[in-house]
Amino acid sequence: MPRRSPFTHRNLPLLLLQAREAVMQHRRPTLREHSLSDQQWRVLRVLAEHAAEGGLETGRVAQQAFILGPSLTGMLARMERDGLITRQRSGEDARRSVVSATAAGLALADALSQAIEADYLDLEAHLGKTKLAQLYRLLDELIALQEQVCADESLETAT
Repeated sequence: MPRRSPFTHRNLPLLLLQAREAVMQHRRPTLREHSLSDQQWRVLRVLAEHAAEGGLETGRVAQQAFILGPSLTGMLARMERDGLITRQRSGEDARRSVVSATAAGLALADALSQAIEADYLDLEAHLGKTKLAQLYRLLDELIALQEQVCADESLETAT
């Protein structure tokens, strides 16, 4: 007799990973044409979005691009070698590094943004504006919920 699954809900983390892969399938060929990995693109996009700030501390880049510190270190070295980013010591704390996109990095981000925006328009055409907006709202709510849970747990631990 087959064993009944103890799970009543679908595997949300797996579904989110599958959705990410479905979206990235369309994006990867464009990134590969420019010799970028998915992670390098995330770093470059974060830096481009914050270019007016004059750079971000490495920890903030890791946090916003969702890349672990050790992986980011090697990636930044390669991106610096390729002329996409620069790194310098923080003026406030010499133990910290500030990362900035170079002019070439910003130009690449700008060029890629056109192709990526076209992917989003295609997704919007297939799902519809309302469903895509709903998807964004639901994902934002899920992220905010998890952030609140983490904040609550931090408060409990501190007291």
